[in-house]
Amino acid sequence: MTKILVIEDDPVLQQALQMSLTREGYETVSASDGIAGLALARDAEPDLIILDLMLPRLDGLSVARAVRQEAETPIIMLTARSGEVDRIVGLESGADDYVTKPFSSGELMARVRAVLRRAPTRRVERLEAGGLVLDLISRRATLNGQELNLRHKEFNLLAELMRNQGMVLSREFLLERVWGYDYVGDTNRTIDVHIRWLREKIEDDPSNPQRIQTVRGIGYRFEA
Repeated sequence: MTKILVIEDDPVLQQALQMSLTREGYETVSASDGIAGLALARDAEPDLIILDLMLPRLDGLSVARAVRQEAETPIIMLTARSGEVDRIVGLESGADDYVTKPFSSGELMARVRAVLRRAPTRRVERLEAGGLVLDLISRRATLNGQELNLRHKEFNLLAELMRNQGMVLSREFLLERVWGYDYVGDTNRTIDVHIRWLREKIEDDPSNPQRIQTVRGIGYRFEA
């Protein structure tokens, strides 16, 4: 059974969320502050985390960053804030989706299903191709034994490309998988800039890339 961790300090909302998730057939565990939530994220090994932004003891952004250092567990962030800056900060901290309060149970359940669909169906711990190694557990990347300093989104983008080695992936596909389906921003520029950063770190000649190849008019393909 799919297990979902709810980290929410409002007891009424926490209970309502658990009831809705249980009705949908999910197993739930819960915490009311960031410290307890982070401990449960490590111990309970949930398949998804619903995380409030404003929490006592440790805020949601800090929890998300800590989870991302250790695992790829999908995160849906809840917040009473609706500004674009807050959305961007939340997503860049490692959240896969972002829901603004108040929200309907139906909306949240739809987002839960969407995020779980995007999550890997089996746990892969290591990706390797042509001297490039990604350890998905420790989130370390090495090239010919030399460690690479990759940003969070760079790591996730490279992992998605390597998982689909030899396949042409559209910018829209990569944006949904790495940033979430409702990302607000310039789709092409976001992907292209991160691809450029990756090429600077993993290509022998970034101006003539061999690993991350551009397929004109469509997207990118990874080759070992």
